Formats: sequence, C-alpha cells, structure tokens
Amino acid sequence: MTKKVPHTFVIVFSIIVFAAILTWIIPPGKFVKETQVVNGKEQTLMVYHQMSELPDGHPSKKVAVAQTWQIFSALFNGFVKQAGIIVFILVIGGAFWIMNQTKAIDVAIFSFLKKIRKLDKTRFLRFVGIDNVIVVFIMLLFSSFGAIFGMSEETIAFVIIFIPLAISMGYDSITGVCMVYIAAHIGFAGAILNPFTIGIAQGLAGIPLFSGIEFRLFSWLIINIAGIGYVLWYMAKIRRNPKLSPVYEEDAYWREHVQLNNEKLEYHTPKMAWVVYGLITAVLAAFAIAYPESSLKIGNSSVNMPIIPISTVLFALLGWYSLKKSIHFFIMLILGYTILFLIVGVMGYGWYVMEIATLFLAAGIASGMAFNQSANEIAMSFIDGMKDIYSAALIVGLAGGIIVVLEDGGVIDSILYGLSKSLGQFGKIASVEIMYSIQTLINIFIPSGSAKAAITMPLMAPFGDLIGISRQATVMAFQFGDGFTNMITPTSGILIGVLGVARIPYHKWLKWVFPLILILFVVGALLLIPTVTMQLNGF
Repeated sequence: MTKKVPHTFVIVFSIIVFAAILTWIIPPGKFVKETQVVNGKEQTLMVYHQMSELPDGHPSKKVAVAQTWQIFSALFNGFVKQAGIIVFILVIGGAFWIMNQTKAIDVAIFSFLKKIRKLDKTRFLRFVGIDNVIVVFIMLLFSSFGAIFGMSEETIAFVIIFIPLAISMGYDSITGVCMVYIAAHIGFAGAILNPFTIGIAQGLAGIPLFSGIEFRLFSWLIINIAGIGYVLWYMAKIRRNPKLSPVYEEDAYWREHVQLNNEKLEYHTPKMAWVVYGLITAVLAAFAIAYPESSLKIGNSSVNMPIIPISTVLFALLGWYSLKKSIHFFIMLILGYTILFLIVGVMGYGWYVMEIATLFLAAGIASGMAFNQSANEIAMSFIDGMKDIYSAALIVGLAGGIIVVLEDGGVIDSILYGLSKSLGQFGKIASVEIMYSIQTLINIFIPSGSAKAAITMPLMAPFGDLIGISRQATVMAFQFGDGFTNMITPTSGILIGVLGVARIPYHKWLKWVFPLILILFVVGALLLIPTVTMQLNGF
C-alpha cells in the first residue's frame, strides 16, 4: 500500500505549527537600530535585544502563548500580509481566462511551433535541438530581467503563458516553470544590477552602488550555465519518456486545455475588434503625448527613450496588419503590448503588483470586447478564471501565516544573532562561506531580499572588517544566500503562487528542485573563494 503524501495545505500548516513550537524553544529577540560611537565616529548599528528588555516587550512565555494561538489565526493574518499577491493572482487568472476563451494563445503557440520546426532543416540547429535553443533563449531573457531589475512577482503572470508552450512542445509544467520562474531567480541570485538586493545591500555596507560589476557578471554567467544545463538535462529525460515527469498526472489538466488543432479554429475578425483597435490606439496616443520620454532605470543609471510614442506608432501598424489576418493575432498583440508596458512600468515608473494586475485586467477586458463577447460573457469568463486559480491564492495566504508567526514570535532575529556569533573563529574562506550559509538559512525565514539586507548587512559588514573580508565579498555572500533558496522556501508567497498556478504539488516540486539547489549552492560557494583570495576590481 503506497503512503499518501499530505496535501500542500497540510504541509504548509504543519510548518506553521513548527514555527509556533520554535517560539517556545528560542528566546524571542529583536534587532533595533541604535546610534553608537565607534572609533570616535557616530554609526547606526543593529543591536540585538531580548523582547523582555524592550520598552514594549513581553516575557518569552507570553510571546510563545500568543504565537501558539496564532496557529489558528495564521490563515487570516497571512491573507492580510499577502493581500497584494493574492489579489494579483486572482486578477491575472481572470484576465487570462478571458484570453483563453478566444483561443488566441492556442493559435499563437501553433503558429510559433509550426514556424520554428522549419528551422530543424538547419544542420546546426538540428544537432543542438531547436527545443533547447528556444528554452535557452527564453531562460536567458528572464534571467536578465531578474539580474537587472529584480523580476520576481511578475513571473506568476508569465507562468500561465509558458506552461502551455512547454506542454505543446512535449514537455511538462515543470519545464514551463523553469523557463520563467527558475530563470528569473537564477538571474535574481546573479544580481548584476538588481536594485532590490545589490543596490540596498551595497548602500548599507557603505560601498559604491553596483561596484564590482565585472565579477558579478562573470558569476551570473556561471550560475546560468549550471542552472540552464540542469534544465536541459531534465528536458532530455522527459523527451525520451514523458511519463518520467513527476507531475505527469497533474499535467493532464494542461494537456486537456492546450488545444492545437488549428483546423478547428475559425479565422475571422469581428467589426468590434476594429473599434477596440481604434480605442487602444487613441489611448496610447494620449499617453504618448503625456509621456514623450520615459526614463528607464538600469542599475544606478537611467536611459531616456521615447518608448511610448514609438510603441504607439508600431501598435497602429501591427494592429491593422494583425486584424487583416485574424482576431486571434490581434489579441496576441494586445498580450505582447501588455508585457512590453509591464517592463516599461517596472523599469521606468516603479510599478508593482497593483499596477501590473490593473494592466492585465484592462488587456483581458479589451480582448473579450475585441472577440465580440458581451459584458456578461466577459464577467463570467473572469469569474471562471478566478475560480480556476483560487487554490493558488489560498495557499499563498496560508504560507504568509508562517512569516507572521516567526516575525511576531521574535524567532528570526534570535536565530540570526545566534548564527552571527559563530563568525570570526575561522579563516577568511571559511568565514565568508559561513556568512553565505547564514544568509541561505535566514532566507528560508525571510524571503524578502530587501528586508533581509536591512537586517543582516549592518551586522555582517562590520564582522567582515574585523576578520579581513572586504565588504564587497560580504555583499556577494548575501547575494547568493538570498537568491537560491527563494526557489524552495515555503515562506515565499511568490513560489507558492507559481506552484499553485502551475498545479504542481509542493512536495513534488521540493523533490525535483532540491538537487538543483544543491548544485547552485556549491557553485555559489566556489564563486565566493576568489572574493577573498584574489585582487578583483571593486573588492
């Protein structure tokens, strides 16, 4: 009799219970910013205090009792904490369902694969495999997004696009998640110019922003070779035997929903599509007048470009051409422009999940209108999409409860304080590796890179000074430690959201991704050695 694996909800709830148990074992504490005089100069330091020592603190037992009760309020508190991502998932799900009803994505996948298969006639591409070329290109693209502007939450929206592509190519939902989520987080760990990790960490460490970029670029390339190589190896295994996929049964949902029988699709263009085309062109023209130039931030610099006026002209031309072919291609143009403006909004205007969700909602409604759907049909499609994805939103709320229990219980800061005291007892290489291990462990409890940088860098940078490790090396240890375990920690609302959208059970994902995490962890450890043994620019 095979042992039944617990449901993802059960696994996450069990972690909440474990977090509450820790509050009984570990004395609660908190790091507080304090100004102290060091070598005759005033410095702002993070000083650890036990909860009972603080003015608003409570004895350990009272904290533990409170967190034990929070086991049952974790779902509510987690929903409050992760409300932005939860609503984001629901809106994205509803918007994509409207697009799915038009079969536009099916037509786009069919057309893409039909054209790309023709390239198999090229000897080189036939040798390396056209599928491999496609996946490497897509993964490098998203890895660049993660490394340059810290793409993370946005991957939830892209997963819905690339899983059908992976299924259509003969692979599985894990491959689709790898194309987007794994790629973006490999880039996130490489962090060439990521303002949310490198920018904050270097600022707190008191070193020039984005200095040491040469070695970080080299590290990004090595990490990508390791990560993408692992994905290609896995794809080769699935290509030989699709049933070797750990999610073969779960992917029955995707195989049923991905329809590539092009002969059954009716190519047409409703009159309403031309009206929508005119409205979108008018709106883009208005924005082009209001924003003739956009300042796109890349690292510590920015580039001024007339991106919106150029995009408006291109939309007018491409929209007319696509409508002449079929409504399906026009809807894909809308989706393409949604992705374009997502990138422009994030890099140029500081957009986050609210703005991105609004953008996709508008795209979904425009797609439904262009397909000549009534207002009621669009509303029902939107509701059906939210129903289809609601379990992903629920699990994100429950996972948020883990962080609430750990933060309110004062466990995270106490663990960090205990680990940091172990530094300084070893040589430089061993010390930087311990820093890396500490950051990796802490990332399981604090998946937010910005929050972790604010807590750990004021501690680690002075430790590095005492034992002769450059602050740049300390930042690299933070960078790697912050990046890799994002792909495995159950406290990450983004990971849980992606798995929920992809319908991949957490325990199956854990088993699949763990070897990759080990490989990346070892690669990170090896890349840290030159930071303390060689004279590198910026170190």
